[in-house]
Order: sequence, then C-alpha cells, then structure tokens
Amino acid sequence: MLAVFRTEWAKQLRRPRTFVALGIAVLIPIIATIALNASPPKPEGGEQGLFVLAPNSGILVAVAMLRFMSRFLLVLIAALFAGDAVAAEAAWGNLRYLLVRPVGRPRLLGAKLSVSALLAVTATVLIVVTGLVAGGIAFGWSGITVPFSGLSQSAGQLLWNVVLATFYVAWGLAAVVSFGFFVSTLTDVPSGGVGAAVGLYIVSQILDAITSLGSIRYALPTHYLDAWDVLFFGRGPNADMLRGILLQVAYAFVFCGLAFWRFQRKDILS
Repeated sequence: MLAVFRTEWAKQLRRPRTFVALGIAVLIPIIATIALNASPPKPEGGEQGLFVLAPNSGILVAVAMLRFMSRFLLVLIAALFAGDAVAAEAAWGNLRYLLVRPVGRPRLLGAKLSVSALLAVTATVLIVVTGLVAGGIAFGWSGITVPFSGLSQSAGQLLWNVVLATFYVAWGLAAVVSFGFFVSTLTDVPSGGVGAAVGLYIVSQILDAITSLGSIRYALPTHYLDAWDVLFFGRGPNADMLRGILLQVAYAFVFCGLAFWRFQRKDILS
C-alpha cells in the first residue's frame, strides 16, 4: 500500500494543476497581507471583521485568510484534487493499464483517496502557514486584546487556536472530498467529479440558508462549517465543533464506502 501511495503522490506532484492550485493557496495570503499593510480596512463589521483586526497581530492574517478562503476557493481546490483522482486516469486511458499491475483495486483506490485528501490538507496548511509568515513579517506575532470584538488572547493562545482551526477546516472538507471522489469513480470526465463536489457544497449552503427547513439543516455537510469561530470569539471548542466533526465522519464513511463498492464492480473500459 505504501509503495502505491508513493507512486500516486509523485504522480500528482508532477501535474501542473497541483502546482497551480497549491500556488494559489500561497499567493492569495501574500497579496492580502500586502494590501492590508498598504491600506488597512476601515471597520465595517460582517466579513470584514477579521481583516480589520488583522493589523493588530499578524497571526490574525492567517485566521482571516482561513475564513475567507474556506468559503469557496479552498473547497474548489479540494474538489479539484478529489474529483479527477480516478476520472482523469480513465480519460487518459491509463486506468486499465494501472490495474494490469499486481495491485488490487482497493489498494489503488485507497492510495488515490489518501493522496487526494493529503493534497486538500496541504492546501489548507499552506494557506495558514503563508498567512502566519506574511502576517508576522508585516504586523508581528503578538497577542491581541480588542474589548469591542470579544477577542482577547495571548500569542500562544492564538497560535494554538489557529492550529485547531486549521485541522477543523481541513476535516470539514471531508464530505466534499469523499463525494467528489465517489463521483470520480462513476465517470470518465474529470470535470464531472469536480463539478459534483462543488455542487454539493453550493446546494448545502443554499439549503442551510433556508431557516424554515428547521432541524434538517443540522444534517447538511456545511452547516457547521464556521463553528470554529468560537476559538477566537467565544470560549473555545464547543459542542457544535464536535457535531461538525462527527457529521463529516458520517459523510466520509458513506461516500467512500460507495466509491469502493462501485469501483470493485465497475467494468474498466478505458
């Protein structure tokens, strides 16, 4: 299994789309930091809140970028890695040749799923690390106390909460990654898996905004997407974060199970 994983990892790292996707994850936080340093935003509330606070501590640049990019761009990157994991091989006509090797289908699929998930986590970590480095250079790595925002933490507390938020957001992509991967086993068109994963996210967000759906919204994969806000504007990890983690476990189990079940029974023609 490890040898198959190394082969898939090396293959993915050589693909231009990997460099482009991960490059975007690095470039945007740098551009945002330069913009914040050149022209600090005026307090407007809402989504601008974290960017307004960011000049008080470079650590908050990472928090702001994680919040901003997890809303769509990070989802798109994760969907890209998962959605074409299998479908791209089929589109290139390589899939049946991969299965000619003495490698079972579950091992091959497991390696591809692991690499897709690792690349999604890598993109998330790159956003945060770049934000920390660029923000620290521009604004320092101090703690922050802003009474009106409810944010008062030392540098150590901020860094620890950034670590927790990073892994929470990365795990929050599990439903998108697993669904995109599942669809990738059904089609020979890479854009199909990518589009399905992004579509799941968009539909979930739309339905979650319809409050009349009541408790049904709690089962949507993106309902607890921003639950990690309490790490900075609340009293730390809470029950909603735990619910968000467990909900992603359920989606990942179902979609990954379907992917393995379907791939075992699929006629490979390309």
